[in-house]
Amino acid sequence: MPRAGTSRSQRQPSQILTQRNGRSQQRVEDDDDEDIVAQNYVDEAEPGPDDTSIDLKKRAINLVRLALFQEQRRMPLRRDEISKKVMGSQRGAFKAVFEEAQSVLRSTFGMELVELPTRAATHDAAGGSMGREKAGTQNGEEGGDRQAVTGLKKKAVSQGSKTYILRSTLDPMIIERAASTNKRILEAEAADAPDDVNDTEPGVRTYGSLIAWNTADQLATLGILHVILALILVSGKVISDMDLRALLRRLRLRPPTQLALPAHTPHRTLTFDAYLIQLQRQGYLDRTRIGGAGGTSQKRGRGRGSGTTQQGGGGGDDSDVAWEWRWGPRAAAEIGEAAVARFVAEFMAERASRGGGGGGAGGAGGRAQREEAQKRLAALLKGVERAAGGDLSGVTV
Repeated sequence: MPRAGTSRSQRQPSQILTQRNGRSQQRVEDDDDEDIVAQNYVDEAEPGPDDTSIDLKKRAINLVRLALFQEQRRMPLRRDEISKKVMGSQRGAFKAVFEEAQSVLRSTFGMELVELPTRAATHDAAGGSMGREKAGTQNGEEGGDRQAVTGLKKKAVSQGSKTYILRSTLDPMIIERAASTNKRILEAEAADAPDDVNDTEPGVRTYGSLIAWNTADQLATLGILHVILALILVSGKVISDMDLRALLRRLRLRPPTQLALPAHTPHRTLTFDAYLIQLQRQGYLDRTRIGGAGGTSQKRGRGRGSGTTQQGGGGGDDSDVAWEWRWGPRAAAEIGEAAVARFVAEFMAERASRGGGGGGAGGAGGRAQREEAQKRLAALLKGVERAAGGDLSGVTV
């Protein structure tokens, strides 16, 4: 009898351990995609002298994988994530691993990692009222060597954001050609498409271009993002929440509006307010409190380096608080004010040309018509620049 009691007490710790291991294993299996991708990134074994180059390439490839994964989610990649998931105990080799990863990204994918500007630098470049003396730098490793965003030849007092995104290195002309419709490609796609396909469903329509838009970005929400950025730009690069929502209501974009997403995404629809929150998390937009306790709203932000101050779509318990919208660091680094200004000017010029009639396309008449269109486009660009309140910047380097 005593033996039975002893064996039962000896079995209890092993049973508890087994249960704990089972729960922890289930917890790992139920974890999100980010943690799954991060598994086995870090090899803590100390490399020998002959294994240094092999270890460097391995960590660089792991960094490339992590960067591509974050880009697919449209989320910025933070320096501490790289240190934890790629570098491990070899954090002193960050610069060498980063440069090797950049070489792989440029030569294989036509992309590169660029550091986002700090929130203060983004506001300063946009003519914000705060932080003109706090101009940030764009590259954390070479911060002291770069000129401040304001253009003043003085040392930057704030470091880079240590947050990175992937950006294309391809020539814009190549991208434009690849995105244009080709008749032969369009016919081939139409022949391969099933007969019972609903062409209006997101992610199903064919475009006849080398870039497969129907399986790539979410075009509808991407278009809404550019419209929002354009409204902010032509409002002097900052717009109140009330004014922005009034303009968006005219486009039938209200907080509960359901935005359709492609079939390959986890969720088929997203409310407009949820989309605004997502844009803040991704760093495309920045929403800040105006008047009163502006500093406290900064502390309430998530502080993930994407430049967001306060996250939330609006409405609810903060209806008595005034907010304003600006471009986020990612919009400045990935899209650029000049590109959005041209988008607005070309849209307006196209609408004006539709109302003006066709006219002859050949000879001197066609040349005069093209020259008139170029003059109209240049005038519209000047108008957008005046509405923005100053010079328009391209993508930040």
